[in-house]
Amino acid sequence: MTIERPTIAPEELDTLDLADPRLHAESDLSAVWRHLREREPVHWNPAAGSAPGFWVVTRHADVTSVYRDSTRFTSEGGNVLETLLAGGDSASGRMLAITDGDRHTGLRRILMSAFTSRALAPIVESVRRTVNRLLRDAIEKGSCDFAADVAAGIPLGAICDLLGVPDRDRDHLLSLTSSALGSHDADSTAADAWIAKSEILLYFANLARDRRGSGHSDVIALLAGSSVGGLPLDDDEVILNCYSLILGGDETARLSMVGAALALLNHPDQWQALKRGETGIDTAVEEILRWTTPALHSGRTATSDTVVGGHPVSAGDIVTVWNASANQDEQVFDTPGHLRLNRTPNKHVTFAYGPHFCLGAYLARAEIGAVLTGLRDTVAEMEQTGPTRPVYSNFLSGISTLPLALKPA
Repeated sequence: MTIERPTIAPEELDTLDLADPRLHAESDLSAVWRHLREREPVHWNPAAGSAPGFWVVTRHADVTSVYRDSTRFTSEGGNVLETLLAGGDSASGRMLAITDGDRHTGLRRILMSAFTSRALAPIVESVRRTVNRLLRDAIEKGSCDFAADVAAGIPLGAICDLLGVPDRDRDHLLSLTSSALGSHDADSTAADAWIAKSEILLYFANLARDRRGSGHSDVIALLAGSSVGGLPLDDDEVILNCYSLILGGDETARLSMVGAALALLNHPDQWQALKRGETGIDTAVEEILRWTTPALHSGRTATSDTVVGGHPVSAGDIVTVWNASANQDEQVFDTPGHLRLNRTPNKHVTFAYGPHFCLGAYLARAEIGAVLTGLRDTVAEMEQTGPTRPVYSNFLSGISTLPLALKPA
């Protein structure tokens, strides 16, 4: 009961605006991405209304080249189309994701201490318990919305544990993160997303104020007690980096989990291979990350006249790199259109690449691995009982609802 999306033909490329959320939610762009990789790997998406045009980079080699070079391609003008097309991001130079150079190195060093495998060990163990509890509850009920009843409770809980967010506030934060980067509703507006982002920032402003000098050992307290370049982080820097962690750590992992369940449902041979132990959880996680690619793109600004994939790019141009295309590149992945849980090597760019490689990659892998393990060990059969609904976003990719009946193993 997955809603079939019409395939967009390459001949329609000149009529498309790749910044349009409806295009990504309601259409299958695989033929367009293939055409661009083969014929026009650095494509110009023209200006639309008041929004400027931007470059669309689709080949894996070119995508990783841009990711790798934060000198020629800076994140400090914004790292997603929404902010880049609006003229920049006010958090530039203060939030890790949109900071480059020495300050980025300093901020990343602080936060990495909270994201090592050793530091995350108790969080990962809690994730496993949460997954088992949620799957057990879903099985006992007989039917569930896998997105809302299972996946929604996993990554947000882990990030909230890291940040020390009280249990009573977590459902409210989940509703805000779901609106900040995308929407379950095709008619959602930019104002709705702005309101959600503002509420997240306000929430962390209040929490950070309470944590300074409080003796807490969470990431908020870590940031509040740290310095970069000899200067302590101010309240805005603490708030903005908490905001970045909650958005980055929740939506993308959650969408991959929902996409994993749907992928196993639609590929029964792979589901049975997982059940029989013919593929390892670690390799299956990597293939799910490639297959679902929850973050469609990332954005940069060219700092000087340069070249991408043999194509000239001017200083100040917006350059977007499309993970959705790079993860399907035939030059890197054998039969990329087939789900193969034992695929190796698997050089996907779902976590980006280079200096801005995802800080939470270890945690996300552990979360998805816990879901795959839980499904393998506790579920005998899955049956879809209703239609899916897409997420409306030019940044996020996935489905917001997946009704399932789960039969116990």
